[in-house]
Amino acid sequence: MIVRDILKNKGYDIHSISADQTVFEAIAKMDELDIGALVVMDGSQLMGILSERDYRSKVILKGRTSKETKVSTIMTGDVICVGPQDSVESCMSIMTDKKIRHLPVLENNSVRGVISIGDLVKAIISKQKGEISHLRHYIQGEYPR
Repeated sequence: MIVRDILKNKGYDIHSISADQTVFEAIAKMDELDIGALVVMDGSQLMGILSERDYRSKVILKGRTSKETKVSTIMTGDVICVGPQDSVESCMSIMTDKKIRHLPVLENNSVRGVISIGDLVKAIISKQKGEISHLRHYIQGEYPR
């Protein structure tokens, strides 16, 4: 299974915010959408990513206020991205090694979507269920000849 398959099932929604908006606006948007991160965009250009972890580490623990702090101040600018052709396994490896939970998907330097650790886990579980069903049918003699 590859990233493109996940995006086909999940959809290509890209939830974003601009760097000059406040962290409060970003957190409110994440809460409204029930998501853990937003990509930071300048038009169609990826500028960074803002996660709940950024908020915790760079606002709350630094004594900043979310209504006065700009997204540009706390966003992660050096974004790790994947492509639609990357495997679920390679994405899991990246997320584990880098201790991140969201990966923007780039194709031809354009953001096509964002995948989360939850999306990858769902894909792996779905694949495993299919394999189990296939094996069960084979063992029970229901395998097509």
